[in-house]
Amino acid sequence: MHRLCLTISFLAALVCGPLTNVGVAQVKPPPSECLAIAQSVPRVMFASLSNVAAEKGEVTITYAGHSTYIIETPGNVTIATDFSGAYTAGKSPNVVTMNRAHSTHYSLNPDPRIAHVLHGWNDSEGPARHALMIEDVLIRNVPTDIRGGWRSGPDSVMQKDGNSIFIFEVAGLCIGHLGHLHHPLDETHYAAIGRLDIVMVPIDGTYTLSLDGMSEITRRLRSSIVLPMHRFATPLSDFIARMNGQFEMDIRPERSLSVSRDTLPKKPTVIILDGV
Repeated sequence: MHRLCLTISFLAALVCGPLTNVGVAQVKPPPSECLAIAQSVPRVMFASLSNVAAEKGEVTITYAGHSTYIIETPGNVTIATDFSGAYTAGKSPNVVTMNRAHSTHYSLNPDPRIAHVLHGWNDSEGPARHALMIEDVLIRNVPTDIRGGWRSGPDSVMQKDGNSIFIFEVAGLCIGHLGHLHHPLDETHYAAIGRLDIVMVPIDGTYTLSLDGMSEITRRLRSSIVLPMHRFATPLSDFIARMNGQFEMDIRPERSLSVSRDTLPKKPTVIILDGV
């Protein structure tokens, strides 16, 4: 109810002008640093009254399992991607993103203590549209299409805007999670995504886009860090071989890494965390 009141106050301020003592209405949304085209930024809805943290500090990323990575920000926001509840790595997220390709990528009954549940699809008409500031992280999405899904149609039928790529902007980093991506990206997608310093990529090559297609996207994005996920039995070497020697490979025994703008690798690197 409190967040609803904040939202109503914010919208009222847009129409009627600033309201006294309404912090949300008086804070100018920060521009996206990751977008190639600034006009692609949708209106940002604030979910927190706190000031945006300075772009300092490290972000910790933990591989929980399947397509779920846990992102912990310097402002103590914990995010779980493609959240089904099955993979948590012992963390308690206060933000979760979901895609609806299969039940391992979403939950219809998430823990009610999770403050922000962001669907990559829209239960009514049109695409999902997310752009919200939660403490020190700006979260937005880029809609993509999906084969089949839970609603209707065989897998060969594409459903427009059924999934989303989620992007997290925090501590000067642009972090992207491609979700259960089913098709190549076009120039509109790349423009809406912008720069990605870190990208999480499904590499099964079967349920999602082919390995050739996924490696082409990865090479085009040319992120400093590539974090594979959704591997199943696909040999890691099959994905690495398609990088054409343009990326280093770093296999680690830990499930987590901590990174800042200053510690990004100089050459694009595929980092394999434990469990992948």
